[in-house]
Amino acid sequence: MKAVIVGLGYVGLPLAKAASAAGVSVTGLDLSTRIVDGLNSGRSHIDDLSGDDIAGMLANGFSATSDASVISEADIVVICVPTPLDESGAPDLAAVIGATKAIEANMRPGLTVVLESTTYPGTTEEILKPLLENGTRVCGEDFHLAFSPERIDPGNEKYTIINTPKVVGGVTPESTAKAVAFYSQFIEQVVEAKGTREAETAKLLENTYRHVNIALVNEMAQFCFAMGIDIWDVIKLAKTKPFGFQSFSPSAGVGGHCIPIDPNYLAYKVRAELDRPFRFVELAEEINNGMPPYVSRRLQDLLNNHSKAVRGSTVVLMGVTYKANISDRRESPAVPLAKRLLDMGCILKYHDPYVADWTVDGLPVERVTDLEAALLEADAAIIVQAHSEYLGAAEAIGGAPAAILDATGKFSGAKVERL
Repeated sequence: MKAVIVGLGYVGLPLAKAASAAGVSVTGLDLSTRIVDGLNSGRSHIDDLSGDDIAGMLANGFSATSDASVISEADIVVICVPTPLDESGAPDLAAVIGATKAIEANMRPGLTVVLESTTYPGTTEEILKPLLENGTRVCGEDFHLAFSPERIDPGNEKYTIINTPKVVGGVTPESTAKAVAFYSQFIEQVVEAKGTREAETAKLLENTYRHVNIALVNEMAQFCFAMGIDIWDVIKLAKTKPFGFQSFSPSAGVGGHCIPIDPNYLAYKVRAELDRPFRFVELAEEINNGMPPYVSRRLQDLLNNHSKAVRGSTVVLMGVTYKANISDRRESPAVPLAKRLLDMGCILKYHDPYVADWTVDGLPVERVTDLEAALLEADAAIIVQAHSEYLGAAEAIGGAPAAILDATGKFSGAKVERL
């Protein structure tokens, strides 16, 4: 089987690795010549794959290219391109449409096309299907089309692409069967959906569930602090219940591609088709987007308690990625938090072992490499992500002279205040 994977980022590249290791002939297609050249030279650009992983893929026959004509030799093409929101907050499917048009221009009879990029229900059949048919082909006869939501969790060593169940829904039963046959070669469990819309909506439900429950604990964290209740102890106690409860933690904000963006795709579709709001999603977005301003106010109060003004104070942000122990900064809450702190007049610096340089609104933020020295000189610090390096130095961080606001709930000390 020959496969072409379009988009070699956090979703496409692990998929290419797993498929090539199972004996599939895999070609990666990406518009970025930097990514293509790097991969062909054995360099990885994502956290989950090392240079050795790329070398193993190359040894298994993998290659990367920016030439879409490779599609003409493929048995299956999997689309793994970004699906962000545009400036108005609406779904931006430009990359998906561009990839689909490239497939249509190069497809051969019998090709199977699978969309993995997260999108709103109906995209596969309402947008991809007509583009691929182009008035000359029939889906289910000349080609096959399915949707299979990605479930990549960067940095998760327990659940990988191989042992995470894979949902697949096709436009036709044969389309489903074709996609299932592909994924079954390297994924332990493949789950068939009723159709593409069910598969598309399942992905959105997964992320909306997290979005709403994170918003719940973020709002509870604010109420608990105001009432003198330790939200972290509350969560620890609630977790002892063996049924009916799943733990979520408050934070400085919600980052990554999935949680801040994907639920909006579902809300968009609900408004477009039903002319009504998806109130849970919109409220959750309001609460989660309000966390960076809330954290900045908490820092201001913390500095006041130490007889310092926020304006002119040196503040170190610790961990500017969207989650711990990775370099991925997509939608990181550190960005809106930094903007707010700069507007308040802080002298801002950052420390992150995974991020060599960082800009906010196009302006570089000074990076400190010696955390202990930085905490000696700073007036305050905010722990945004609990990188393992920080957990290993928890005692030193807790004993630092700087006032520390811990948004992760994992640190303690005389001058440490938890969210």
